[in-house]
Amino acid sequence: MTSYATSSAKAEMSELRRLKGILPPELQSWVTVEGTTEVNPPLIRSEEIGSDQVEIQIDLIKWDALAIDQRNLLFWHEVARIQNDTIPKDGWEMAALAIGLGGAVGELWVQDGLLLLLAVALCGVSGYRLYQKNNGEKQVKEAIEADEKAIALATRFGYTLPNAYKSLGSALKTLIEQAPGKRQKAKYEGRLQALKRSANKAKAKTRATSEEMM
Repeated sequence: MTSYATSSAKAEMSELRRLKGILPPELQSWVTVEGTTEVNPPLIRSEEIGSDQVEIQIDLIKWDALAIDQRNLLFWHEVARIQNDTIPKDGWEMAALAIGLGGAVGELWVQDGLLLLLAVALCGVSGYRLYQKNNGEKQVKEAIEADEKAIALATRFGYTLPNAYKSLGSALKTLIEQAPGKRQKAKYEGRLQALKRSANKAKAKTRATSEEMM
């Protein structure tokens, strides 16, 4: 008799295979999909695992609670982030900042002006990059752009435009309900409002096109 653990593992493997099957063909050779083993991980995220490889990591326990259409659109949102090159890169900035600060303190001690300037410049560059990576407005803008591209990907895989908008909107509403903090909730709400505006524009454009053809 098949155990629950075995059945669960088979279901997870089946879902991972399904998701790999809805990757755009041009990404299938360098993007992989895996279940994460971390404690309390995000629902879905992407990570560079080499110079030319990206891995999409999914919390399959939380993922299983979502409807198939919700999963698909959230997956394509992550695919869109990869295509837009907005996934987090290797975190060299923190290491560079630490080196720069250490160097600045050391050069103050030995009083070498040129090396001090170089250390301060390294601190400035790495600090600015960290600010850019953690800028809330920039993150929301990138997420909204990925949502738009996810809608386009959905239509490429057979969804009608209204159903694509409906599925992503439903997924965002679920994420809002499950958000652990106000900041994360606000980001999802911002994406949902932008999605509604986009859906209304698409609906108006479709209506205008239909009227022109009459």
